[in-house]
Amino acid sequence: MKFWSILGNSQRLDGGAMFGNVPRGMWARWIMPDDAGRIPLACRCLLVEGLNGRNVLFETGIGAFFAPKMRERFGVMEPQHVLLDSLRSAGFSHEDIDAVVLSHLHFDHAGGLLSAWEEGKPPNLLFPNATYLVGEECWQRALNPHPRDRASFIAELHPLLEASGRLERVQGSRSPTLGMQVRFSYSSGHTPGLMLAEISGSGADGAGGIAFCADLIPGRPWVHLPVTMGYDRFPELLIDEKRAFLDDMLAKQMRLFFTHDVECASADVVRDDSGRYSTTNEVAELKGVAA
Repeated sequence: MKFWSILGNSQRLDGGAMFGNVPRGMWARWIMPDDAGRIPLACRCLLVEGLNGRNVLFETGIGAFFAPKMRERFGVMEPQHVLLDSLRSAGFSHEDIDAVVLSHLHFDHAGGLLSAWEEGKPPNLLFPNATYLVGEECWQRALNPHPRDRASFIAELHPLLEASGRLERVQGSRSPTLGMQVRFSYSSGHTPGLMLAEISGSGADGAGGIAFCADLIPGRPWVHLPVTMGYDRFPELLIDEKRAFLDDMLAKQMRLFFTHDVECASADVVRDDSGRYSTTNEVAELKGVAA
């Protein structure tokens, strides 16, 4: 098994929204904002080559499906489909992917499933040979969103996924498609049923694997328990979920994988004597790293 970090399209979003109730004077020291108060964000995906003989892509980033006006509104920096370019640079195409795992269906995590915007043409579903894995609760939320997060979903995506005949709506901790090497757990502080994937390593009891943190922990600054996003549904619940998740990852010696951290793809989590969590052994990129 080999791990690859695969970049998708990048964004610039309001730093205040990304850091919730953290004062600007603090978060601006962690990530420098531009003149409009926006901070740079990656939309990074994890490719696991040889997972039970399959190429499995965890998330697809925001993609390039937005029309130009919407692309500008949501701070998407590149007009082309960067994920496809990044896969090619790693020696893969989207046709080589056997499964795509989506932590949830917000557009900055699932938009890369769709082809790039072309005027007058509807989007097409990419990854024609892949099974699409979505948590059941996330799926239901996308079908019946709350007014608070309705704009976070892509209306055209759901019928395309259903019509593909390759949609697996995951319930529980395991998937028939992926087998025992991937364990799922769930969080609802950000959005109902956020599906967190742990890919077992080669150590004893699967130790030394990697955990896809999704929007439970978007990057290193959010490892600190009190730091949440303005986009989170229930920040206090998220903090409790984050504490339990980090303690579990420490016990299992699992590395964290960050989707939105521009500078860091993966890191180990540590906890000091006061109980504060932070990261160490930070890696900017994974290029065919053996499990």
